[in-house]
Amino acid sequence: MPWPSRKRDKGAVADKKEPDAKIAKTEEETSDKEEEEKSAKPPAGSSKSGWKNWKKTKESESGGEESKITYCHWLLKSEPESRLEKGVDVKFSVDDLKAQPNQTTCWDGVRNYQARNFLRSMKLGQQAFFYHSNCKEPGIVAIVKIVKEAYTDHTQFDQKDPHYDSTSRKENPKWSMVDVQFVRMTKRFIPLSEIKAHHLAHKADGGPLKNMMLFTRQRLSIQPLTQEEFDFVLSLEEEKPH
Repeated sequence: MPWPSRKRDKGAVADKKEPDAKIAKTEEETSDKEEEEKSAKPPAGSSKSGWKNWKKTKESESGGEESKITYCHWLLKSEPESRLEKGVDVKFSVDDLKAQPNQTTCWDGVRNYQARNFLRSMKLGQQAFFYHSNCKEPGIVAIVKIVKEAYTDHTQFDQKDPHYDSTSRKENPKWSMVDVQFVRMTKRFIPLSEIKAHHLAHKADGGPLKNMMLFTRQRLSIQPLTQEEFDFVLSLEEEKPH
């Protein structure tokens, strides 16, 4: 993620040398539960009308057929505010990404096995939400795309890197990363509190965000999204903030 470091999952890649510009993507150790507490608690039913309108539109587009549950989009968390980890600032915001050559960087530092497996299943061209995490107001700020599929994360072998892993071997590396490229900013900031309001409403009425991993597996910094989840969240950028 970020340049001097990136977002990484603590639980959870041509093998050529990476570019000098590093990326700070650090898997936060704090859970999104803490992030939720930083944002105003949303009213549980505030999104029902929005969901019904969205559902009506999608049904007319698809003839009422339900889409298969497959993960084809992603949500990538990164910390936009400075935080030192083993003496290294792991901050990495969307502005840091935009400042990189070709607005592209490697998403390194993931140290959670499930998050790593999600990284390894990413496909070229797939899109992801860039999510600011562990900050005053967490939420979605931009869209990025996968421009290089999983390869060896070089930071696991760098003893000066905060995500160095002494148990990983070059002949059988544990950790992978992908390259991502900035696509565009979302039309507006979509805060966690607003997404949570829809999630709570959808749990009651069967909407697309009912099982969104942002709330069922909060601590993962790499999270898959179904097409329905991605489309619904993206549709929020057209609405006025609540």
